[in-house]
Amino acid sequence: MSKRVLIIGFFLLAATAFFAQTERVEYIPTFDRKLIHYGFYLGINQNDFKLNFTDKQIPNPDFPGSFYDKPNVTVVVNGGFNVGLIADLRLHKNLNLRLEPGLVSNTKKIVFNHLINSSIPQDSIREIGSTYLHVPFVFKFSANRYKNIRPYILGGVSYDYNFSSNEKNQEDNSAGEFRMKTHNFMYEIGVGVDFYLYYFKFSPSIRGVFAMNNEIKYDNDLNSRWTAPVNFMGTRGVFLNFAFE
Repeated sequence: MSKRVLIIGFFLLAATAFFAQTERVEYIPTFDRKLIHYGFYLGINQNDFKLNFTDKQIPNPDFPGSFYDKPNVTVVVNGGFNVGLIADLRLHKNLNLRLEPGLVSNTKKIVFNHLINSSIPQDSIREIGSTYLHVPFVFKFSANRYKNIRPYILGGVSYDYNFSSNEKNQEDNSAGEFRMKTHNFMYEIGVGVDFYLYYFKFSPSIRGVFAMNNEIKYDNDLNSRWTAPVNFMGTRGVFLNFAFE
């Protein structure tokens, strides 16, 4: 994950809090008394994969009778975007339950370094373009409001439907098709600041998203040089969201 995303997010939240404190007029003072309110968000993300490997030896077809060295896989990530809706239920003056369904898009490149010397060079690289239906249920724990700012922390779980999974594709990596599972579950934690403006509330937040289940769809060959060495592959990412409520 890129440190730049974290640094930009931190300074954005800090700047928001600073400018909000300079305001003397308290805007939309009754906003947080609503039982239910709605909104939307836009944002950017950067996701990679957490990888764990097995100790299983994988036969090397280029040299019969030999095995690959210890698996070595690199994930090259690119930024993506998020867009979605917000439904917020007030449970307590400092606690809200939020449903935030949206779409998340990003791309990644997986480089199987232990296959770079393969007789077929392109076998070492897999491009993954992913679009998800991302449905988080998160609890929002807010501090008491001070003038026009209100910091908060987030925590919850989410469901991801991967439109680009290829899970049902009969072809696997031997035909150049990298497959992932369609249904996945995550947990999320984050921080943010509510910024009360004249007509609405602006809430930038930064959060980490981490997979709970193994997302890889294993190849048909139990000794596949792509998937057999992988014991676990799960998303881990940073989301920087800008909510308007």
